Amino acid sequence: MVQNAKKCSESRCVKISRVFPTDLNDHNTLFGGKLMAYIDDVASISAARHARAEVVTASTDSVDFLCPISQKDSVCLTSYVTWTGTSSMEIFVKVVAEDLKTGERRIAATAFQTFVALDEEGKPVPVPKVIPETEEEKLLYETAPQRAEARMRHRQESKKIAERLSPAKFW
Repeated sequence: MVQNAKKCSESRCVKISRVFPTDLNDHNTLFGGKLMAYIDDVASISAARHARAEVVTASTDSVDFLCPISQKDSVCLTSYVTWTGTSSMEIFVKVVAEDLKTGERRIAATAFQTFVALDEEGKPVPVPKVIPETEEEKLLYETAPQRAEARMRHRQESKKIAERLSPAKFW
């Protein structure tokens, strides 16, 4: 076994919620922002479990809404660390909607987020490597370097754009 490494399952976090009328948008489906808050919540717990340190969201790499979630559904989010850099962690979140009457389950969304582990002074600290075990974990682990490269390119592009933007008041 790899030293200073943890299994993906050690960071696994599950959150299940019922969809209430106050959670719905004008289309009578779950607000995307509500789901994104759930995603950030479970991903942060997975990151903290893996690092056993303070963590911050570095980026929401992607959130793909694959099918609507309605009031007749429950929503189950499962997250875990799929890959690590030196102090950064990629967390995958799978969102499963379940029709509470029929029991039909479907993958409603997937997301990848990046978190960084910090010490008491807010400086990045090293995190353990990841040991994938299941087929799903192995797939995500093997494809992580391509996502990490894409994240790095995207961040560089964002910085270049930000350098050309103005923080001046527009009102």
